[in-house]
Amino acid sequence: MSDGGLRGGPVASAIRAHRLVVVLRRIQPPEALVSLVAELVDAGARIFEITMDAPTASDDLRAIRDRFGGDGILLGAGTVTQKAQLEAAGGAGADFAVSPVLDPALVRLAVGGGLPFVAGAFTPTEIAGAWQCGATFVKLFPASAVGPSFVRELRGPMPQVELIPTGGVDAANAGAFLGAGAAAVGIGGALVRSDPVARRELVASIDGARG
Repeated sequence: MSDGGLRGGPVASAIRAHRLVVVLRRIQPPEALVSLVAELVDAGARIFEITMDAPTASDDLRAIRDRFGGDGILLGAGTVTQKAQLEAAGGAGADFAVSPVLDPALVRLAVGGGLPFVAGAFTPTEIAGAWQCGATFVKLFPASAVGPSFVRELRGPMPQVELIPTGGVDAANAGAFLGAGAAAVGIGGALVRSDPVARRELVASIDGARG
């Protein structure tokens, strides 16, 4: 299954360049979401994932795009596990979609429609399957359960697979995941729960890990 060239496209290239996907789950009220994104954009973050497990997810995606679309950000739709969510993400203008699981049919539907898709996987077999069915990246989830050494070891037999560890990634281990060969990291709670100074430092530390 070809990825339709999406692995070499502008969205994938931007994720590789920035190396941080900010995961925003159920941030309410909408004003709080906009304020948090504004703060993170000012700190240097450019790739955001709004999870689709909230009733307001599509509206949140549109609101962030309307407010920050001119700031060079990319918006993903996260926690996509159903066709209806994928369609809603596309309708809201998502630049990419992310799932915590591997559903080959959903990967093919997204990629066939030109939407980069990050499929979730955990075991080597699942990771290989996600890549083979066309995932633009593979989300290693939950990454904290295996740690950076898992990424390093997996890169030996599967150097072509580009991983985005997510789940339990924070200031203490983000650099180690990137150093082990991850294409990017997904960070949610560690950013949302931190104070503004700590958020800025975490974004800066990943920016400094480029290359």
